[in-house]
Amino acid sequence: MTFQAYIDTIKAKTGLDPDDFLVIAREKNLLGDGVKAGPVMAWLKEDYGLGPGHGMALVSVFRDRTQGIPSQADRFEKHFAGAKSVWQLAYDELMKAVMEFGHDISVQPTDTYLSLLRGKGKFAVIAISAKRMDVGLKLQGKEPTDRLALGGNWNTMVTHRVQLFDGVEIDDELVGWLREAYDRAA
Repeated sequence: MTFQAYIDTIKAKTGLDPDDFLVIAREKNLLGDGVKAGPVMAWLKEDYGLGPGHGMALVSVFRDRTQGIPSQADRFEKHFAGAKSVWQLAYDELMKAVMEFGHDISVQPTDTYLSLLRGKGKFAVIAISAKRMDVGLKLQGKEPTDRLALGGNWNTMVTHRVQLFDGVEIDDELVGWLREAYDRAA
């Protein structure tokens, strides 16, 4: 179901639109410093019989209207905030090598990872935590190795994953796999 379909169903079921729910949520003090999904979802289920998908659609509206939509720069910076900042130099080094593949590369931050795209085609993702940097690659049919593991459930957007625990692990082998994924995205 699309986001708009959720909103349309909510209106049809309750007679209320997202702005109406926003007013009620404010009156119930559910929109304090940062929208918390749990209490909002419980209220929507109890008072309106709305399920999780419909509830999360309204939570998303509440967050957008009360907190604003973060800029791309803010979303990018979040990946290197706090304890994750130790990975900034390693990421910069890796991206310096990747950007040499071609002029058609862009980085699109999401809330959980950084997407590497060739034009509109995603060829890799990078996820940062305080302890490691994960590089996911789209390499359909490539045999895994000790280092190049199958992606499994880690991220369904990619087929393989390389876990880095130290910036020294950024080497020609990793850059080669990224190059291969980039070439396949043509």
